[in-house]
Amino acid sequence: MLYFKIINTKMQCIHSVHLKLTLQWITAITMSILMLGCSEPQRTNSTFKGQTMGTFYDIKVAHFPLTTSKQSSIHAEIDRRLEQINEQMSTYRPHSELSRFNLSPAINHFPVSKDTAKVVAESIRIHEITSGAFDITLGPLVNLWGFGPADVPQQKPTAKMIETTLSRVGIQHLNYTKKTLSKNIDGLYVDLSGIAKGYGADVIAEYLESLGIKNYIVGLGGDLRAKGINGNNLAWQIAIEKASTSAHSVQHVISVGTNAIVTSGSYRNYYDLNDERFSHTIDPITGLPAQHNLVSVTVIHPSAMTADGFATAFMAMGEEQAMALAKQQGLAVYMIYKSGDSFQEMFTEEFAPFFQRDLQ
Repeated sequence: MLYFKIINTKMQCIHSVHLKLTLQWITAITMSILMLGCSEPQRTNSTFKGQTMGTFYDIKVAHFPLTTSKQSSIHAEIDRRLEQINEQMSTYRPHSELSRFNLSPAINHFPVSKDTAKVVAESIRIHEITSGAFDITLGPLVNLWGFGPADVPQQKPTAKMIETTLSRVGIQHLNYTKKTLSKNIDGLYVDLSGIAKGYGADVIAEYLESLGIKNYIVGLGGDLRAKGINGNNLAWQIAIEKASTSAHSVQHVISVGTNAIVTSGSYRNYYDLNDERFSHTIDPITGLPAQHNLVSVTVIHPSAMTADGFATAFMAMGEEQAMALAKQQGLAVYMIYKSGDSFQEMFTEEFAPFFQRDLQ
């Protein structure tokens, strides 16, 4: 579950935007971004909002005066760039680059954009670092367990069904060049939902910077990337939600600096079947929903794409293995895990400088 508050200063007014997400691009079911206002006037702020990748985007720019005409032009370009990513990487559009590749049999050097190849390349890199915990070929297993476009299964998948599906899974069957993808088995299905949204946030942040904008925050679903200060000359601050299935409350407030922040969680995206609970996080080794006590991972990194991939991978690994790897890689990572009837937290030393204060 993803939930952030973007905080300005004296919290005297609240504007809430509740976002209902689909499984088209992400595995979390719902999230909310609350923009907390204040009594002081905002200075030269522009806001751009819209829909993309099965979710919403919310972008704020500060200290960069824009005419109405220029705002419209920037908004149109943001939509165009996000639409281009959909046309490249969506698995819900039958004519996207990725969909056409997925529908093809085993093939060498299938032409794709450099953008798609770049996201696949980063996916394979994270796969290698995480010893297979991040695998963009898991789509058939996600669908088998009812976390894709199909309905929740009426019966738990059998061992034979899982074994058959696993035979069509494995990033070792996928290769790339700067402008092509290849696969050496029929039925290999690439799904970039665990990383492409972060890439989209990076694309928009880099576009804003190309215009000379130095103070912004880009929110694309639950993936955020920030730089500079807000309209009240304060660093952008973000609140992370407590792990709870029933209510939204804040665990910590952090100042993200010039970085991206991504949270992945399992405690709201699950279903119960015959007295068993199944989470959307699939273990790529066993083909089963992951069984561990980790419920939420937050990663801070300069790249939202990279943060997105690692957050997804860590949720599959579980708290002990994920924390060990995060420390080894020197990543800024914060985790919430269940211990008995309560929730506990742990974080790497790289994450500690981002803490600000708790909201009471």
